[in-house]
Amino acid sequence: MAGVALLGGIAVAGLVVAIYAAWVLHDMPDASELADYRPATATRVFAGDGTLIGEFSDERRIYVTYDQVPDQVIHAFLAAEDSHFFQHGGIDVSGIGRAMFKNVFNVLSGRRLEGGSTITQQVAKNVLLTNESSLNRKLKEAILSSRLEATLTKEQILELYLNEIYLGYRSYGVASAAYNYFGKSLNQLTPDEAAFLAALPKGPNNYNPKRHPEAAKGRRDWVLGEMADNKWLSQEDLATALARPLNTRAAPRRAEYADADFFVEEARRRAIGLFGQEEVNRGGYYMRTTLDPQLQSAAREALMNGLENYDRRHGWRGAWGTTDFAPGWQAEALKKNTPPERRTWQAAAIESVSGNNVRIRTARDDRTGSLIVSDAAWANANRPLKRGDLIFVEPRGGQYALKQVPAVNGALVAIEPQSGRVLAMVGGYSYALSSFNRATQARRQPGSAYKPFVYAAALEGDFNPTSIVLDAPISFPGGANGGRWTPENYSRQYYGPQTLRRGLELSRNVMTVRLAQAVGMRNIVDLSKKMGVVDDMSPNLAMSLGAGETTPYRITAAYAAFVNGGRKIDPYLIEMVQDRNGQTIHRADRRQCRDCGRGFSGQESPRLQDRGTQVIDPITAYQISSMLEGVIQRGTGASARGLGRWVGGKTGTTNEYRSAWFVGFSSDIVVGVFVGFDDNRSLGGGEAGAATAVPIFTDFMQVALKERPARPFVRPKNAVFRTVNGIEEAFRPGTERQIREDAPRPVQPVGPQNYNDVIRREQEAAQAPAPAAPAAVAPPPPKKQPAEDLSGLY
Repeated sequence: MAGVALLGGIAVAGLVVAIYAAWVLHDMPDASELADYRPATATRVFAGDGTLIGEFSDERRIYVTYDQVPDQVIHAFLAAEDSHFFQHGGIDVSGIGRAMFKNVFNVLSGRRLEGGSTITQQVAKNVLLTNESSLNRKLKEAILSSRLEATLTKEQILELYLNEIYLGYRSYGVASAAYNYFGKSLNQLTPDEAAFLAALPKGPNNYNPKRHPEAAKGRRDWVLGEMADNKWLSQEDLATALARPLNTRAAPRRAEYADADFFVEEARRRAIGLFGQEEVNRGGYYMRTTLDPQLQSAAREALMNGLENYDRRHGWRGAWGTTDFAPGWQAEALKKNTPPERRTWQAAAIESVSGNNVRIRTARDDRTGSLIVSDAAWANANRPLKRGDLIFVEPRGGQYALKQVPAVNGALVAIEPQSGRVLAMVGGYSYALSSFNRATQARRQPGSAYKPFVYAAALEGDFNPTSIVLDAPISFPGGANGGRWTPENYSRQYYGPQTLRRGLELSRNVMTVRLAQAVGMRNIVDLSKKMGVVDDMSPNLAMSLGAGETTPYRITAAYAAFVNGGRKIDPYLIEMVQDRNGQTIHRADRRQCRDCGRGFSGQESPRLQDRGTQVIDPITAYQISSMLEGVIQRGTGASARGLGRWVGGKTGTTNEYRSAWFVGFSSDIVVGVFVGFDDNRSLGGGEAGAATAVPIFTDFMQVALKERPARPFVRPKNAVFRTVNGIEEAFRPGTERQIREDAPRPVQPVGPQNYNDVIRREQEAAQAPAPAAPAAVAPPPPKKQPAEDLSGLY
């Protein structure tokens, strides 16, 4: 009976074990899934020249294959975590025994307890299981480890481990950690740096090199010792590595290049539109963008300087805080962030004021000094400085310059007109202070920067650059409060009959309205939509003066047609995208080259078709670019004349000086500049495009033209060229015969009091015949003309 009972007990126990095992294993994941497993990996974003400019990720990880990991990195992790990895079958029984034995002494000495988990077990736990601490999980871990060893090679398991582990500093995997901690790729790491990374899996927070430097170095040195004990590091290399200090970055960075925040964020938005947010943040894509780092840095610097210069013209707004110099005031002052883009700025407090002699103390390094006298005088003229004021300063020549963050904002975008590649984009003064991208998101009235599209519509019809339009007062019904709408020139003066060229060069409002009336606003609106300035626009005459809304990005892209021969290009930021396997999944340039596959033996090379859609005649495009070159050489953009020939553009200012614009170009780059307050309040009297936006354009182009020198605009093949008033003009064949022999020259301006005389001259001009000049005879040279008052023009 006893034997029967024993057998029954054994059977019951076996049944219980079987039921327990079935219950534990019923939801076991399939280890074979790891053969194709890829953890979430960061999409890395590069400039056109290969500069890393950003990452998009849920988990900051750079996936590397086993053969891309240097031996010393592998040896460091094996020494720290599982030195017998290549000998055991997933569970290291001897290692568990050694750990238990050592833990007896660790308990007595107060040291950290050692675990017996192998790398295979850690992969099973991290990838397939939860972090719960229970007998069930331990059993599953052991079983899965055996299955992993049967399914994957040792190298595959180690590859998963090195890419999956979290190592602190927002780093998942060894490649990301190497960059975040040391700014290096894996093959650039020294043995001591590799050992430090291997010290982190057990507790990244416990070995944070900034918060726990001694513990971090101690753990690193222990790993180095283990590497030497396992013959993976010579005694000489060990001594060298132990002697090296542990120097890591102060904080992880997404990229070394830090001037492209607005561009990178815009690229992220567009990538999500193409692939979806999850794929962008987890797919491990390689993304090459159109960014030119040199031009991007120049754009950021030009815009920031221009906004600061505007801000200085409008006075000191006062301290951003105060202090009584109580203990700890420095820490409080440092909480106020300076613009990260202004790395030399720092917080300071005013210690004493004696007229324009002002002493300050810096919060970061507790140094004393004096403000530049002219800066102190600038501030005292508006809001006098006083002791305890908290300010920003910048070291300069042994003294300190007084700085303030501008309240105004703006944007700059640069596009390659032939392709549409966005070379640079800055959407505001500082991305850290405001991530709103004014280049792509701010819809504002462009003012006179819109006028070239009115003139282009005219040139597409029966007009040419020498056609005459009267510059004289005019009014229409439909004004405010039931009155009449009477557009005025900026100068409130009128100059009589003028050529189209002169009207655009000097931005004559009344001439533009008359021209728009003659061409028809519906034609102008249709052309504006076709060129991409707007999606829709009301066809009323006020729109001819730029009363519609657009963005700097759109109007800059539309200007490209004036440079590239009349083609509308679609601007883009993402050049090419590859997935984690190196397969190209997106390419911006989808043109086909039919003859590129054939062999060549002296015949003409194949040619790719031009990008974009033809929206205006190439002759019209050349006429506008030539007339806009005149804006800089003789008109409202004359302050940019120092850039030289073959540079054109158009100023723009909206009512009450709410926005200032300049859109300019050379043959190889189109640049749009916008300045305005986010709440659309006035910039102040005189802050027109010529005064506010043109200097920013000029500063940027001085850099851009070094990289892309200006060259003559491409002359249309079928255009006829004639010299009129000393300027070579382009005409469509046959229209050159419309040139008047007595082409009107500028006259003394008249004001509203001369209204009747102007109307009389207008009527006489309309009745007078317009004799054509012989095609082969150039018109006489212009006589000396009275100087025109260009003050305040935009």
